[in-house]
Amino acid sequence: MGVRRTVLTAGCSTAITALLAAGPAFATGAGPAAGNVLTLGGAGGSAVAVGDTLTSSLSPGSTVAIRTTSGGSTGITCTTSSFTATVTANPTAPGTATESLTAHTFGGCTSNIVGTTGVQSITVDNLPANTTVSSSGALVVGAGGSVRTTVKLNTILGVTTCTYSSTGINGTTSNTDNSITFANQLFSKASGPITCPSTSYFSAKYGPVKDTTQSGSPVFVN
Repeated sequence: MGVRRTVLTAGCSTAITALLAAGPAFATGAGPAAGNVLTLGGAGGSAVAVGDTLTSSLSPGSTVAIRTTSGGSTGITCTTSSFTATVTANPTAPGTATESLTAHTFGGCTSNIVGTTGVQSITVDNLPANTTVSSSGALVVGAGGSVRTTVKLNTILGVTTCTYSSTGINGTTSNTDNSITFANQLFSKASGPITCPSTSYFSAKYGPVKDTTQSGSPVFVN
């Protein structure tokens, strides 16, 4: 649910796929309710249908932080980001639902990395990306595969292209505000000159996650 549902790397658009982890479902710490893993109307509510589209943007007041060190202040900050995912399986709880992260975007990005003057773009490269969300509240973007992103940085010498990869980024869902939180998820540089940091750590909070096929109803995890 991408980035659930998604993601990204240090510049990652990452992506992330979403977009696109806690509690029973979007609720940290609560025991699973009866019904399916993903529900509408509340924990234990009606099941989210296979094929439904889930979307979310940054939680109010949140930004994307892509840092060169875990918890550091140097890196990229984006003021907008969103993801879109399609539900591919939603079994009875407890269990693991799956989604396909189809889009994960970033905007309003700035950089304070030495040698850079701005951010031209952040793109998630290998969409769609498999995403899983379990009754425990754990969400994984790029499950069983990888997340790859391309970051283009402006420098005084021109545009520098950096690519990053991760074997999967982990998030935590909360039913309190139907959100997904990613904290310090590591991406490693796959290619790019010395201007590109060797690592990047992705943090962001998305919510509420909504089922736009069902009139934008908030999604709960059980």
